[in-house]
Amino acid sequence: MSDEILKLEPKEVWKNFYKLTQIPRPSKKEQKIIAFIKKWGEDLGLETMVDGVGNVIIRKPATPGMEDRKGIVLQAHLDMVPQKNSDVDHDFEKDPIDAYIDGEWVTARGTTLGADNGMGVAAAMAVLESKNIKHGPIEALFTIDEETGMTGAFGLKAGLLKGDILMNLDSEDEGELYVGCAGGTNANMFYDYTEEATPEGYKGYKINIAGLKGGHSGVDIHLGKGNANVLLARFLYEAIKKFNIRIAEFEGGNMRNAIPREGFAVVAVSADKSNDFVSYVKEYETIIQNEYKTIDPDLTFSAETFNMPDKVMNEDDQLKFFSALIATPSGVIRMSNDMEGLVETSTNLSIVIIRNGNAEVKSLLRSSVDSAKYALQNVHEAIYKLIGARAEFDGEYPGWKPNMDSPILKAMQEQYNNLYGKIPEIKAIHAGLECGLLGGVYTNWDMISFGPTIRYPHSPDEKVNIESVKKFWDFLVHTLENAPK
Repeated sequence: MSDEILKLEPKEVWKNFYKLTQIPRPSKKEQKIIAFIKKWGEDLGLETMVDGVGNVIIRKPATPGMEDRKGIVLQAHLDMVPQKNSDVDHDFEKDPIDAYIDGEWVTARGTTLGADNGMGVAAAMAVLESKNIKHGPIEALFTIDEETGMTGAFGLKAGLLKGDILMNLDSEDEGELYVGCAGGTNANMFYDYTEEATPEGYKGYKINIAGLKGGHSGVDIHLGKGNANVLLARFLYEAIKKFNIRIAEFEGGNMRNAIPREGFAVVAVSADKSNDFVSYVKEYETIIQNEYKTIDPDLTFSAETFNMPDKVMNEDDQLKFFSALIATPSGVIRMSNDMEGLVETSTNLSIVIIRNGNAEVKSLLRSSVDSAKYALQNVHEAIYKLIGARAEFDGEYPGWKPNMDSPILKAMQEQYNNLYGKIPEIKAIHAGLECGLLGGVYTNWDMISFGPTIRYPHSPDEKVNIESVKKFWDFLVHTLENAPK
């Protein structure tokens, strides 16, 4: 049962995380968690407000003798990515997350856990309600909709917050301090195609791809995980050439920032080629299982007989569209020359929908170099303009340029060394931390990001390491107690 995590240490963090698991909070559906956090802050007797977009801000005065310390803003986002396995019955707008202990980790049964960024929210809550921690002036900034648009960060107004230091609690490797992140933009391609009646003598099939691990489209993009849209499009393009199949529907992926794990297509195949087609499905499954056997060992690819679709894509439109689709970049584009092991530029083929004469392709483009991001944007636009599709780009957010002379960076390196006898690694992350946006509004902020160890965020395999939560919490407390003046 979920409440077994209440026995874990530090109890002050885990009890708050448990509360969060009981409150539905998918991105863009944060009304319940906003109301909960607002009441929770007010019940503590702390100054609490909700801004115009839904961010919650809670202030706690300095403890006696710490009034001369710089004000610190503890920041985390309230929303979580709603992903579940297809065989799990779960409504993210109504049902609590069923978290449980699995050895050295806490995970959830068949759904995302919400440790991203629930652990950060829980830690900030623990600081706010603590009677024992010495600290300077504290402000907690709980933002909304980080995962699907950074609406809270985009909407934050200048002048609401008074602090000098931003501690973003949304990183996912304990023992590492993050001082930079990638910027991003949404790429949206729209293609209107002609439908026509399905030819006589054809049979209907539904093609399914499932069992992929998925994951965060930034943090995990370098791991080479299978992308359901890429693999399904690859098969369909080949099947068009081999069997002249006709495509009626395609649906894959549902979140821009998650590597798609599942997808399906409804197709029509000439009856005299249907046996060969089914054999090719099995052959293709073997091919991609062999390619991905290490990273995605549970991958399945199958065909089942299905109702004959009334209409299919026009042959000319079908060839044009799938030529563009398989040419769409997805994965790592370039590694950084400045920081070893860091992805500089990437793209994730996130969502593909073909239905009723309309085709949509949505990708999330990321880069820590703005010019590279714009070049990748041009690549997408050029590919789809060649087939007469419309390209639109929105939701752009800036990256966060590292400041290696940051006072809070130097202070936290020293404090970590005092606690654990080693200097933490300094890194940038290939993901869209809110620091880039927030630092653009509050240009005086000295910023840093850190957190416990979380694996497979944005997927039902998400898990947080128990020991790392304690180290993260002790480090946070020690830093607050020794904050710069």
